[in-house]
Amino acid sequence: MGLVLGIESSCDETAAALVDEGRRIVAQRIASQDDAHRPYGGVVPEIAARAHSERLTPLIAATLDDAGVTLGDVDAIAATAGPGLIGGVMVGLVTAKALSLAADKPLIAINHLEGHALSPRLADRTLQFPYLLLLVSGGHCQILRVEGVGQYRRLATTIDDALGEAFDKTAKILGLGFPGGPAVERIARDGDAAKVPLPRPLLGSAEPHFSFAGLKSAVLRAREAQTHAAADIAASFQQAAIDCVIDRTRRALAESDAVTALVVAGGVAANKAVRAALEALAGEFGLPFVAPPLALCTDNAAMIAWAGQERLAAPHFASDPLDIAARPRWPLDPEAAPVRGAGVKA
Repeated sequence: MGLVLGIESSCDETAAALVDEGRRIVAQRIASQDDAHRPYGGVVPEIAARAHSERLTPLIAATLDDAGVTLGDVDAIAATAGPGLIGGVMVGLVTAKALSLAADKPLIAINHLEGHALSPRLADRTLQFPYLLLLVSGGHCQILRVEGVGQYRRLATTIDDALGEAFDKTAKILGLGFPGGPAVERIARDGDAAKVPLPRPLLGSAEPHFSFAGLKSAVLRAREAQTHAAADIAASFQQAAIDCVIDRTRRALAESDAVTALVVAGGVAANKAVRAALEALAGEFGLPFVAPPLALCTDNAAMIAWAGQERLAAPHFASDPLDIAARPRWPLDPEAAPVRGAGVKA
């Protein structure tokens, strides 16, 4: 059956999953921390780490029970080793190390971004390398050429805020609660996207990167002016963000070497309006559009287990050492040229 146990704890979702070599999610469990963080309007790292330490071990046990297997039946243990909130990453990675040592199983330290990058292949076995990936989440906004397992070429990144962060901050400005991204999408359905004039940073620029800080600031000014309904601001923000994403992705497609598909992954990939716009863009270039199921867009352990499967099947696979360190930052393309602003985050 070729089972890999995946562990995810990089932010505010405690998750465990078992995925087999046939791309079947045998069992998975996710413990959300939304209620714990909602009073603060965002994720509090200390609260997140404490919740991971309390929930992870029983969650893993329950996942194994759901599948009717023991740790001895697992072929490898994959865990997020970064990037992310370092306290949570350490909880998951240390737990994986202990299980690996106790059961004498290979340890596979997974880059969280690689989990997102490969997750579309878990759901779609027809997706072949190389593909152009738009990776959009709360902490990252990048365009990558995915050439193979462990082979990623960054074509663009954000010079300031990630798209998911801009969604979350917009939700906070509008008083929509936490988590912010789904709340903005929900209220935007009732708004007029042409009602509030908002900027489109770097639209049409020869520079390949993204920028969302100015858009976020414009949302704050629109709210403070008290002349527009929250739904109209949300709809206008979402449309401005989509316009920027499509413009930047179109540029990357036009300048990229041949790819098999346009792919989106990450938490913002769950946004239906973003998906629809990207699907139309893929059609312009005669490419298939691939997006993972909504459940695989947000942080989950199935994508970590699948990335472990991909690593396990790769030529010259070697287990990671037990002294491998957790990393708060871990670029998929360490050779990518530095960018101005805060793009180092990506």
